[in-house]
Order: sequence, then structure tokens, then C-alpha cells
Amino acid sequence: MKKASKVVTVLVFVFLYVPMLVLMIGSFNSSSDLVVFKSFTMDNYRALFADGVLLPLLLNSLIISVIASLASTVLGTAATLGIHRMGKRMRRFTMFLTNIPMTNPEIVTGVSLALLFAFAGQLMKIKSILGFWTLLIAHITFNLPYVILSVQPKLTQMDPNLTKAAMDLGCTPVQAFFKVVLHEILPGIISGALMAFTMSLDDFVISYFVYGPNFVTLPVEIYNYTKKPLHPKIYALFTLLFLAILAVMLLMNILQARDTARQRNSRQKARAGQPTV
Repeated sequence: MKKASKVVTVLVFVFLYVPMLVLMIGSFNSSSDLVVFKSFTMDNYRALFADGVLLPLLLNSLIISVIASLASTVLGTAATLGIHRMGKRMRRFTMFLTNIPMTNPEIVTGVSLALLFAFAGQLMKIKSILGFWTLLIAHITFNLPYVILSVQPKLTQMDPNLTKAAMDLGCTPVQAFFKVVLHEILPGIISGALMAFTMSLDDFVISYFVYGPNFVTLPVEIYNYTKKPLHPKIYALFTLLFLAILAVMLLMNILQARDTARQRNSRQKARAGQPTV
């Protein structure tokens, strides 16, 4: 059984990462054919950084991702605090509603948001409402559940007496939040922000339905490139995006591992009667 599970694990990793490995090799190939490797070259990366179309679109994606991740982190953290103060039944029901957008097919979410924006455009008598703001609202919307689910466990793990102790020592509720609560849930907030950034950066399906001609993101434009033979510089772009997202995910895992180790050390010190700070 153990051997079978190891074989399955290896096969899963092969199917996940071999395609990306092929693209990486192709990004350094002087031939436009992925099957034939002529010689090692950096010309594809030079062509990418000299491209006057893809780089501005990459900047558009970064602008949307950064703003959407920051906004969804603030709103999601505030929503999590409110959910945490609800009664048990109401909290469970609210978390159930929060999970629905994550399990809902992206194409359904994209079409629903597009119809909503079209309806809002008719009410406000705006002919071309789709653009930067509709993209931003859509990205914030689908990022919110991921932030909530990242922050919620940290609030659940936090000792509620810490806030009461801080206020007994003279802190106002606002000071207690920033000095105690925020410190305890900060790893979850950072993880949620990083998750929101990665989800927003490579989103295509939802963005395709809510973007306008005046503001196009990179994934939407890449879809148009796939309708014709790809230039090797696209392989270079895919490689850089993969490495960037991989770096963000590694950072998120490191932060989570450090937080887990900190909590374990605090529990061990508490059992031993030592101060945890």
C-alpha cells in the first residue's frame, strides 16, 4: 500500500510539473518548435522585455492584483472579525455562504458579475461600463472568501482572554485590537493577502467576462495569443509568471510554518509555567 501511494504521488507530481518544465526548456530554445531543441539562447527573454504590448498588460495585471489583494484583505479581515462575534448558528450559516463562491464554477461567477454590471450600466445610463472598475470589483469579490478562510482559524485559535486582559491594563478596544488581536491574526492576514494576490494575478475566466477594451489584463490577452502559433517569448513569460507565483506560495508556506512553530513553543512554555512573551 505504501509503495502504491508513493507511485501515485510521483505520478501526480510528474503530471503537475513536467508541462512547466517543458515550457521552461522551450523558453531557452532557439527553435520555435518545442520538440526540437536547437541551442540555448536568451533571445526569447530579450524579446519579451522589448515587447511593447505584453509588458504594459503585465503591469495592468499587477495593478489589479495589488489593489484587489489589499482591498480584499482589509474587507475580509473586517468581515472575519464580525463573523467571529456572531452566535454559533449564525456563524456556521455565514461561513456556509462564504464557501459557496469558492465551490461555484468560475464561468458562472463571471457571467453573473457581467450581467450585474450590465444591469448597473443600464440603470446609470453608461454604455460601456466594463473596464478597470468592474475588473477590480470582480477580483475583490472572488478574493474575499480566501481571505476570510485564512484569517478565521487564527481568530478561533486566539485566547479571548488576551483582549480582556489588555483592556484591564488600560487599553481601549481599538488599542487592544492593534496591540493584541492584530498581532495574533497577522500570519493569517498575510497568508490571505498572498493567496488573494496569486488568485488575482492569474485569473482568466472571471476577468474575461468583466474586462473592457480600455483595460485588458495579461491572462485575457494571452488567450488571444493561443488562437495562433505561440511565439517563444510567450514561453519565457509563462516561466517568469510560474516562478513568481511559486515564490509567493513558498513565502506563504514559510510564514505558516513559522506561525505553527511559534504556537507550539508557546504551548510548551505555558505547560512548563514559563512566560510566553
